Amino acid sequence: MGLVCRVVEEAGIPTVCLSTGRDLTQQVRPPRSVFVNFPMGNAFGAPFDSGSQMAILRAVLACAVTAREPGTLTDLPLTWPKPFALEPGKSRM
Repeated sequence: MGLVCRVVEEAGIPTVCLSTGRDLTQQVRPPRSVFVNFPMGNAFGAPFDSGSQMAILRAVLACAVTAREPGTLTDLPLTWPKPFALEPGKSRM
């Protein structure tokens, strides 16, 4: 997604990537990105957690306005409400 953001930025449209993979985001260096340490597929938080979802949305919009350095990566100090765990019967492969 970060590479797509670069192309869109070249067309003059500001972008912000919301990331759950900090290491990959650092490698790709999208123009602006916000990192949340949440499980993949849950970048805006847990289902029905509207408080966290609004906080994340506001942080992403603020980043679009305030980030001045190319490759800005902002870490949000939010924590997932329960430990990351695999579903029973699933493997990490």
